[in-house]
Amino acid sequence: MKLYYAETLSPRKTCALAQYLGLPIDYAFVDLRRGEHTRPDYLAINPNGKVPCLVDGEKVIWEADAIMCHLAQRAESPLWPRGAQQQIDVVRWFSWNSQHLLRHAGALYFEYLIKPWAGLGEPDASKVAEAQGFFRKHAAVLDQHLKGRKWLLGDDLSLADFSVGISLPYAKNAAMPLEEFPEVVRWHDQLNAIDAWRDPFPARQERAAANA
Repeated sequence: MKLYYAETLSPRKTCALAQYLGLPIDYAFVDLRRGEHTRPDYLAINPNGKVPCLVDGEKVIWEADAIMCHLAQRAESPLWPRGAQQQIDVVRWFSWNSQHLLRHAGALYFEYLIKPWAGLGEPDASKVAEAQGFFRKHAAVLDQHLKGRKWLLGDDLSLADFSVGISLPYAKNAAMPLEEFPEVVRWHDQLNAIDAWRDPFPARQERAAANA
């Protein structure tokens, strides 16, 4: 298997899961700054020009949540539940996150982390305020759901946790008001106890040199 990734939000959850499962994967870093995601050879793999993307033999899978399902199935991991109702619950949280929490957390991530990285100027105060308002709205739903539950589906860690939590490692640097939601903080602290969650990306020469 070959996983194309960048050190950004969506690839982070696929890399974290792959590291957690200990799967034998060839990691291929896609340098977004150099536009490698727009090159013809990459577009031949993923015509969307996005990361992550997984190549497993003849199978090519786009979209981070779908990649996570495939990896869990390959590993025969209970992170992708066996029961149909629990599978529906995982998909429900995938959808909820993409349409609600991640949508607005991602806007803050863009304003505070991507714009400086890409040289696009300072955060837009009006967009920040709007995104923080929606973040609070949806984080409140998550906070209420987590009361009395260890993980999103109950007692057991699942792909839903890997998906929904993915913006939270950036909460402080992206001005997400995470601290207002104690159940979400408690839940994310549990994720942070997982080595692969804290340090999901494989080593690269550039990173190794920077840390030397």
